[in-house]
Order: sequence, then structure tokens, then C-alpha cells
Amino acid sequence: MPQWIEGRVVGRRDWNGRMVTLQVEAPIEPYRAGQFIQLGLEIEGEVVGRPYSLVNPPDARPLEFCFNIVPGGPLSGRLAALEAGEPVLVRRALGFLTVDEVPAARRHLWLVSSGTGIGPFLSILRSEAPWARFERVVLVHAARRAADLLYGEAIAAIAAARGERFRFVPFVSREATDFALPGRIPDAIADGALEARAGLAISLAASHFMLCGNPAMVEDVTFALEGRGLRKHQRKMPGHIAVENYW
Repeated sequence: MPQWIEGRVVGRRDWNGRMVTLQVEAPIEPYRAGQFIQLGLEIEGEVVGRPYSLVNPPDARPLEFCFNIVPGGPLSGRLAALEAGEPVLVRRALGFLTVDEVPAARRHLWLVSSGTGIGPFLSILRSEAPWARFERVVLVHAARRAADLLYGEAIAAIAAARGERFRFVPFVSREATDFALPGRIPDAIADGALEARAGLAISLAASHFMLCGNPAMVEDVTFALEGRGLRKHQRKMPGHIAVENYW
């Protein structure tokens, strides 16, 4: 098990009272876009740690994490309360939700997220890895309310830099908007609304999906994609769907 090292908080952002971004300076080993790292604090004499995906690309610092505050949880509330200059423990990055795990034949990358599950996909999109591999990249982000859609400025910058190769498809399920698709991602896969908004067809030959977020979203989207003939990806049996539950 890799050892804890001490980092230091250098910035934070409170999105809506429930989601927080924390920026940390720490001398970690090199990592791949899409991986996660453990953050920890010493609580009552022992270190309590949880995995959090890195939002920043590998060549950028500080390290950045976006997470939900879990009511009554032992760690997230304490992390959210940290101020600049305070210490936090970190462990090196791990995980396989990375572009180099995608089968070589795939030409279209779909990044499907809910809530803070958008984090690893922003790390991927702000690296060169997907743009060296894929003709088209679609980012899908689902939230209950428009205020819960995160990192709008970063997404706009990606869109401006990548042009027609990139498409952002937001979903908002519990209020009407003039820009987001309503309802749930699995329904939009079933009725074709997701493909229509993305301007890209889901294809057995070309499409690879990465899913990260609420376990119910991940399960339901996986089921919808399997209904279209796609299957989970394994190293020994290449497929179309890579998943990571975000809590």
C-alpha cells in the first residue's frame, strides 16, 4: 500500500453548498488523466481516507478535486472546511478510467457523468490524450438542477479550442431550462435524443463509453447501452463501456 504524504491546501471553491473543489499542492508521482487519488485526514488518532478523482490534467498544478459533502460522513465535511495553508494527506494516483485502456479501433469517445463524476473527464479533456486518439469526443453531464452543472468555464474553453470535434450535452432533470436536455440519460439513449443533440450515432464499431457518477446512473446507462448491443470492456475481452461508480 503506498504511503501517505503531506500536501497543503492552496485554494477551494464552494459550488452550491453541497459540492466543493479543493486545490492541493503535493509532490505526487506522475499519473494518467482519468485516475483518482486518495485524500486523508488524521481523525481521532487514525488516518481516514477516501478516493477522489483528479480534475486537473497531469501537466497542470495544483492538484484539483471536486467532491460532494456527505451529510454525517467522517471525511468530506472536514475536507470541505479546510482553508488555504492547512495540511491534507495524499496517496499516489490509481485507476483504469483512462484513454490508454480504450480499444484501438474506437474512433468516438463518449464521456458520461453525473454530479462530481465529471471530474476525471475534465482531466482527460484538458490533456492531449483524447485528441491524439479520437475523431469526436462527447461530454455528457447530468444534474438535478442547472446550478449543479459544474465547470462551465472549463467546458467552454474546451469547446472553443476543439471546435467540431467536441460536443457538450448537459442534462437537467428537475427544472426546465432553455439549454439542457430534460429527463434522464438512459431515456435519451432509448429515444435517440442523446445522439441527435450530440450529432453523432452510437456505433458498435466506433463508440467507446466511459461512465462515472451516481451508481444508479452508471447501472441504468450501462443497461441502456447493452440494449444497443454494446458490452462492458475488459482487458481480456475488449468492449465498449468502462465504468466507475463515484461513491
